[in-house]
Amino acid sequence: MTDLNATFEKTLDKLLEEKKYSTVKDILSTMAGEDVAAIIQELPEKAGPLIFRLLPKKIASDAFVEMESDYQEKLIKGFSDSELTEILDELYVNEAVDIVEEMPANVVERILSHVDSETRKAINQILQYPENSAGSIMTTEYVSLRLGTTVGQAINLIRKNGTDKKSFYTCYVTKNRKLLGRLSVKDLLLAKDDEMLIDDLMKTNVISINTHTDQEEVAQMFSKYNFMALPVVDKEERMVGIIAFDDAIEVLEDETTEDIEIMAGMTPSDKTYLRASPFNLFKHRIGWLMLLMVSATFTGMIITGFENALAAQVVLTAFIPMLMDTGGNSGSQSSVTIIRSLSLGEVEFRDLGAVIWKEIRTAVLCGLCLSVVCFAKIMLVDRLLLGNDEVTLVVALVVCLTMCVTVLVAKIIGCTLPLIAKKLGFDPAVMASPFITTIVDAVSLLVYFGIAKQLLGL
Repeated sequence: MTDLNATFEKTLDKLLEEKKYSTVKDILSTMAGEDVAAIIQELPEKAGPLIFRLLPKKIASDAFVEMESDYQEKLIKGFSDSELTEILDELYVNEAVDIVEEMPANVVERILSHVDSETRKAINQILQYPENSAGSIMTTEYVSLRLGTTVGQAINLIRKNGTDKKSFYTCYVTKNRKLLGRLSVKDLLLAKDDEMLIDDLMKTNVISINTHTDQEEVAQMFSKYNFMALPVVDKEERMVGIIAFDDAIEVLEDETTEDIEIMAGMTPSDKTYLRASPFNLFKHRIGWLMLLMVSATFTGMIITGFENALAAQVVLTAFIPMLMDTGGNSGSQSSVTIIRSLSLGEVEFRDLGAVIWKEIRTAVLCGLCLSVVCFAKIMLVDRLLLGNDEVTLVVALVVCLTMCVTVLVAKIIGCTLPLIAKKLGFDPAVMASPFITTIVDAVSLLVYFGIAKQLLGL
């Protein structure tokens, strides 16, 4: 697919050089805006404005929305006033808001000066809502019907205004902006009589969300109820907009990407990998690397504190990496499982007791199985095959007991910290692999040397 795209881009570039603009237009006019955006961004920079002038307005606006913010900024600066107005007229309000949020002040000023007063008011209204809230991702373009409207009137209204709406499959019945009910286009089309009132068709048990609801919670509601759109209401229960299904999908994608980056020990970035500079990647990674490097000092302090014990039983040193890695992996398994469950709304802090009890039972099974295999490995490989006489039965017992206890402790820590972080208002993903591993490494060493002192008399 990559080779095919590269060939296609070379073909377009050649057509542009030969000034075969009609051919370029015919080719791109058959493509989705998302694909056009990907192609344009890979072509030489000067080709972008030229291609935009060739594209139909709808495809051009769809492609524009899908582009990286830095490329959008370059295009806006190259657009004439009329071209900018044409692009903005094709955008939905929430799409315009997303662009405005990413642009410098001088570009924002130019954008707002080329939209009508109603759109400008809607943009300013959405920008006032907290970041990552339902209000910040909603659009004000939806189909609103009044009580007493007939089926025929409703269908005619949708035909007249539907093209300007973000979603018209679901219609909302309001009175003085109060949300009273909802019905779908399917309900209208299947109605027995065009003179039937929508009052008799609408469903009054409407699920809505508040403007300040967290966007991740909104996305989970789409997954739970399979909605095409969700109505958004303010504190006075007045309907102010809707969130469409595609916007919820974007939220899920962004939130999942953010969680993965945090769980890997990086601060989230809003740039794609290939468009991020090495310095940008450095900024998002170095902080966590430094923190984890410094936190590893505690591990070194523990080993230093038991220097005499290691000197008396040097063979114990050989098993430290295995125990630390196993403990870290065990803790990571639990933490990732709980973080994902929290993200999906499957567990909450009140389930802490049940979660710990389940992880304890899992840890016992894993610990016993690992210890048996570890004992066999130590006695057969380390003692017999490698001929290490210092690996005695007692040493094997120390390592295997440590393995059991470490797995148990690691899984308890791994399942507990994300729940506590969520309760305290932090992102549970912070308590993922790197953080858990650092804690468990220190704990596993303390357990290891503690058991060794008792059984080996160090």
